[in-house]
Amino acid sequence: MKAIEIRTYGGPEGLTEVDLPTPVPAAGEVVIDAEAVGVGGVDTVIRSGALAAYGFQEGHVPGNEVAGTVSAVGDGVDPSWIGRRVWGFTGTGGGYVEQAVVPVGEILALPEDLSAADAVTLGTSGVVAHYALAHARFTPGEAVLVRGAAGGIGVMAVQLAARGGAAAVAVTTSSAERGTRLRQLGATHVLDRSGEGGQDAPAGYDVIIDVVAGADLPSFFDRLNPNGRMVAVGVVAGQPPADFGTRMLASFRKSLSFATFSADTVTPADRHAVRGEQFAAAGRGELEAVVHELLPLDQAVLAHRKMDDGEVLGRIVLTP
Repeated sequence: MKAIEIRTYGGPEGLTEVDLPTPVPAAGEVVIDAEAVGVGGVDTVIRSGALAAYGFQEGHVPGNEVAGTVSAVGDGVDPSWIGRRVWGFTGTGGGYVEQAVVPVGEILALPEDLSAADAVTLGTSGVVAHYALAHARFTPGEAVLVRGAAGGIGVMAVQLAARGGAAAVAVTTSSAERGTRLRQLGATHVLDRSGEGGQDAPAGYDVIIDVVAGADLPSFFDRLNPNGRMVAVGVVAGQPPADFGTRMLASFRKSLSFATFSADTVTPADRHAVRGEQFAAAGRGELEAVVHELLPLDQAVLAHRKMDDGEVLGRIVLTP
């Protein structure tokens, strides 16, 4: 079986194709013959070595979501899953493969009108965006800023905020071309990466969904309205400064809030419920899965290079 592993931490060239044994499902697991593998921002962070302290080792196979057809099941799994098209969550890795092993509790049958590529584009990003907005206590009529809106989570946060009745949906992005595309998805104001620009953009925001973090995160506290809430859902630009909270405390009288959100805190059943609703909405044309490009599995290095260079709008999908 072909797979992609992190041979050495650092740049995309540290990824390499390897041959692994054909997987055999253990009790409670299924094997999915992958048609599509999602490439996420967290994959690039893991590949860089930034999360080595959390137990990720060289030799790790990145990727956490696949879509395809169940080809084998382990003990205790209903054999009727064999032959069915499903989306599957592999956990903290194991997705960049031709055949993925997934716990049966982490698979979801795909609607007939949803492609495998669309499924891995929506699968985790849509759930994170949904619960991030809920975590921020977003309500209709509020102004929302999505920082780092061009990635998979950001694209979904824009669409969900717009569908949810936001008074304004501002985005930070790196180019006018991306801004135009994000407007088509529901953005009302396009800002540069620092949060500047955007004709008639709101002076402040009730909710900021931050996918980026990094050194500039503290400056965005200044853009929150009184009682404003910022929720960080990613660190694609690295960790914020150790003293980032002092900027928030400097605006103590505005009663600002900061939180992180990880989908790990949501039960699989609840994640599946939201994911199923979003898959159905995409099938009806109410949500758009933005697939930037399809690349063969053996071009994972190129996929990561494009991610690092900031070229991607939506999600790159690998096709084994």
